[in-house]
Amino acid sequence: MLPVERQKKMIDLLMVQKVMRMPALQEEMEISIDTLRRDINALAKQGKIKKIYGGVKLAEPKLGEISMEERMINHLDEKTDIAKTCHAHIEEGDCIYLDSGSTTFQIAKYIKEKRNLTVITNSVPVILELMNSHIELIVIGGKVRKNEQSVVTYDYLFNFHQLNIQKAFICASGITIEKGISDYNVEEALARKKIIDLSHEVYVAADSSKFGKNVTVNITGLDNVNYVVTDKKVEESFIKQFSEVETELMVAGE
Repeated sequence: MLPVERQKKMIDLLMVQKVMRMPALQEEMEISIDTLRRDINALAKQGKIKKIYGGVKLAEPKLGEISMEERMINHLDEKTDIAKTCHAHIEEGDCIYLDSGSTTFQIAKYIKEKRNLTVITNSVPVILELMNSHIELIVIGGKVRKNEQSVVTYDYLFNFHQLNIQKAFICASGITIEKGISDYNVEEALARKKIIDLSHEVYVAADSSKFGKNVTVNITGLDNVNYVVTDKKVEESFIKQFSEVETELMVAGE
């Protein structure tokens, strides 16, 4: 296993466990203690983890939200499972919206062979992924957020109400039963609110690490969301909570 692969695996483990002692981490990684220390030193130098007495923990993001580049590799297996589940709900002839985010980007990889599919998006990675496919692409115009590789728009730049979206696939940085879905950026949240209002069906595609978090900006309550698609690492307590609301929780990979 390459160092970058080992280090990604370590980050994924810490995303779930939060704090790990050296013996447990070495056992999970199946590597020597010297290799483990080298990887820990490399990740600590990058600011991704913090050393604690006898172990390590995940470093808190300095500005709340980690970069798109990091999100593209974090929880990749879980996001792939989520994307496959979302793909199964996309039919030929649909007009769908793919939000800007690392999970919706994975969805784009699985829909290239769909016939007569229209994709509306504000995601630069989604645009590049589908550029040479047979899919009809509609790009929302506006201000480019370079760090998020997305476009945020305003009513005077784009007539949202002319859109007829069957299914919207939305990302979120936080999901709670009480507050619904939330994100870190106001402009991204406003665009998502508009798309949710215009869509016949709304799917929130979010890995299990987003559950139980209510971050900076509220997007919408769960009463405006038809489905939440997540991975099989979601805690049982959240599954039970979703049984009490109308929003359906889909657990991918099961």
